[in-house]
Amino acid sequence: MMITGKFPSLRLRRSRKNDWSRRLVQENNLTPNDFILPIFLIDGKNKKQSIKTMPDVYRYTLDRLSSVVDKAIKKGLPMIALFPYTEKKKKNTLGTEALNEDNLVCKAIQLIKKRYKNEIGIMCDVALDPYTSHGHDGLLKSGYVLNDETNKILINQSLLQAQMGCDVLAPSDMMDGRIGEIRKSLDKNGFKMTQILSYAVKYASNFYGPFRDAVGSKKTLQGNKKNYQMDFRNSNEALREVALDIKEGADMVMVKPGLPYLDIIKLVKQNFKVPVMAYQVSGEYSLLSNGIKKKIVNNEVIIESLIAFKRAGANAIISYYADRLDQILR
Repeated sequence: MMITGKFPSLRLRRSRKNDWSRRLVQENNLTPNDFILPIFLIDGKNKKQSIKTMPDVYRYTLDRLSSVVDKAIKKGLPMIALFPYTEKKKKNTLGTEALNEDNLVCKAIQLIKKRYKNEIGIMCDVALDPYTSHGHDGLLKSGYVLNDETNKILINQSLLQAQMGCDVLAPSDMMDGRIGEIRKSLDKNGFKMTQILSYAVKYASNFYGPFRDAVGSKKTLQGNKKNYQMDFRNSNEALREVALDIKEGADMVMVKPGLPYLDIIKLVKQNFKVPVMAYQVSGEYSLLSNGIKKKIVNNEVIIESLIAFKRAGANAIISYYADRLDQILR
């Protein structure tokens, strides 16, 4: 790196002196276009149910969904992401509720598309963990999640969501080869324009706990997900995962979790020049929110953490703060 000039003729603090000059030379900023809002769904009527481990985040019944989507559109968010809380009686070892055209996600997609058309994008998870009685993202045999057998179900889940009107399919399961198979199936069935956002780099992380509470898989999860999600000690492996998924047809890729993996976001962006999304996951969110509530830190840590994503190279961020961004920025 070439250093131009030297002290005292060069004083970098000159541009930091005033608010207007700091704003003038800012390298990164946040707008609503940088965010995707996750929404948790629950069966029933007229419910807005709090999630114990996630302050100010709720599960909504379908009849309360429009108020959340209205707010997201009004705030200028480009996309929402739907996640279901599946009742225990609807779960089984095969996760068959994922293929039920009357499941929560399918009904939510139809409701949103009927009311809002293309005013806002809809992203849906492609994975079985909200629907399996063992809490894993695929079919389980002797404690090991089967790859190719799981892919067959994920293809059908993807097709179903596309048929319902989902704009962006987000396979979050980390099975090998699923992006290519899903892409072929979508193209063959007339969904050439349905996008795939691959969770290409999803680590077996300790930051997912509150999310598993939110979708009801925490208590059911048998063992851990280390035999299919990535080892958090590895970074070169992340590049291999992304390279494979791009070749198989991914339009965008996801790095998850976010803040502890800024180096991975940067590596992916520098090496591939593709749209990179990052997920500020539930553990990150809850740690920040609880820290603010207990006055350990102030509200500005939210902006500081979100700007870090942009600085690392993320195009957009899935964040539970997305619907409160205007208040936070103010």
